[in-house]
Amino acid sequence: MVLITGASGFLGKHLVQHLSAQGVKIRALYNRHPPSGELKSLPGVEWMFCDLLDIYDVEEAMAGVSEIYHCAAIVSFDPRKRNEMLHFNPESTTNLINQALLQNIRKIVHVSSVAALGRTEDVKKEITEDEEWGESRYNSAYGVSKYLAEMEVWRGIGEGLNAVIVNPGIILGEGNWNDLSAQLMKVVYREFPFYSKGVNAWVDVKDVVNALVMLMESDVDARRFILSGGNCSYREVFTMMANSLNKKPPRYYANAFMTGIAWRLSMLKSAVFGSDSIITRETANNSNAICYYNNQKLKEAFPAFSYTPIKHTVDLMAQSFMKNNRK
Repeated sequence: MVLITGASGFLGKHLVQHLSAQGVKIRALYNRHPPSGELKSLPGVEWMFCDLLDIYDVEEAMAGVSEIYHCAAIVSFDPRKRNEMLHFNPESTTNLINQALLQNIRKIVHVSSVAALGRTEDVKKEITEDEEWGESRYNSAYGVSKYLAEMEVWRGIGEGLNAVIVNPGIILGEGNWNDLSAQLMKVVYREFPFYSKGVNAWVDVKDVVNALVMLMESDVDARRFILSGGNCSYREVFTMMANSLNKKPPRYYANAFMTGIAWRLSMLKSAVFGSDSIITRETANNSNAICYYNNQKLKEAFPAFSYTPIKHTVDLMAQSFMKNNRK
């Protein structure tokens, strides 16, 4: 049996659907977001509530399991969730790793992030898997939490665990339009007029799923791989989205001063109305960070693997968005 943590999340749902279609027997874990719709009745899928911070829940969930895809994480750039994220992401991973060592789990594929590689202020330097973590004003609390979680996986590897780490860029694909990267489509649909100078790695969710399964089925271990379909500026991706939605693309450059005003106003609105803030200090900083990531390591290890062009991914997202949810 295969265990998937965070199975009701954006990436987890795509992974569950993919493995179910292949006839794999799955134990799918959820916590805050129970499965809904067709997810609840997928063949071969056993849904289970699990608090990954509870070692007894983890022990029960892992009974009879041979392989684990660890997708669960809190992803937030809201300062109000900082401490919760810094606790949950590393600690939940610690509990999984400890139990995996006790149960002699065959293999774990751990989903990290390019944010866990650290961000350099040298815009000419291409970041690889060999990048050593360093302090930077561009490092987010989320990046720190994923870096600490990675350290637990490396600790498990040092104790004899068979594990692989993947570091995806910003994951794009069809899904809940209120979720993080998918929410960008809603922002572009409303013709948000500003863009920043930032550059990041982007990747199709289906490519991430294919890479996870490929690595699980391979004999590769004790390595980590950047997953990126390409480095694009936020302006480039927003313009692709706008063109696919037949909307006006962002037109005005927002410098550091303007983004500083924007995140302060957004946080004030959030405090007054009690809603989540889309623009925070961290998202403003990240939107101006210029980071180029090298994606050659996975291609060299698996020459037959290829990435979906970002433009194609954006076009499919736009079609789904226009059909299902424009609110």
